[in-house]
Amino acid sequence: MRIDILTLFPEMFDSVRASILGRALKKGLFDLRITNIRDYSTDKHSKCDDAPYGGGAGMVMTPQPIVAAIRAADPDHSARRVYLSPKGRTLNQAIVEAYAKDEHLLLLCGHYEGIDQRIVDYYIDEELSIGDYCLTGGELAAQVVVDCVARYLPGVLGNAETTSDESFANGLLEYPQYTRPPVFEGHAVPEILLGGDHGKVERWRREQAERLTRERRADLLERK
Repeated sequence: MRIDILTLFPEMFDSVRASILGRALKKGLFDLRITNIRDYSTDKHSKCDDAPYGGGAGMVMTPQPIVAAIRAADPDHSARRVYLSPKGRTLNQAIVEAYAKDEHLLLLCGHYEGIDQRIVDYYIDEELSIGDYCLTGGELAAQVVVDCVARYLPGVLGNAETTSDESFANGLLEYPQYTRPPVFEGHAVPEILLGGDHGKVERWRREQAERLTRERRADLLERK
């Protein structure tokens, strides 16, 4: 899979190359390319924003450098082009799994008061939000998308069961997890996890997942 990210601040993506995703990139399990939108500006000062028509606070990113960057990264429009925007549909498990099946994903990071609407209307396939709040730019949202999607690519996590049991994968929140020591400052691990009966453990985990989901996200049960 190839992921292109178009941004005014490429340095914000250095963290993506750390930890699990960093190892996956070194192994070639997916391809991540960061494009600086300023490199495609025809303005002599590499300007990429201007005042909005009709007035209003802040600045708006202009079409020319963004469209030029999109065309350079995706000349044949083979990618799913996604603009990170609070006006988009909200990221969820189904979207993550759909994106993970794509061969090419392009993520556009807006900034300031947003981007010229003509970019969205004619050069972008969809808008995507990571929640009902606003950020200073799309970079953090793009990192969330990359992290979520990359985890579902073959070999990235090393164990396919890691994603099958976690929260949202099966419509439930994940059951509680414990590790050594069996007693810490007087607080013991549930006895059933120490007995070695895998059937009982699986039933307990299912019961705990259902309990947590009822208590915290009952809406997930309504969707099942």
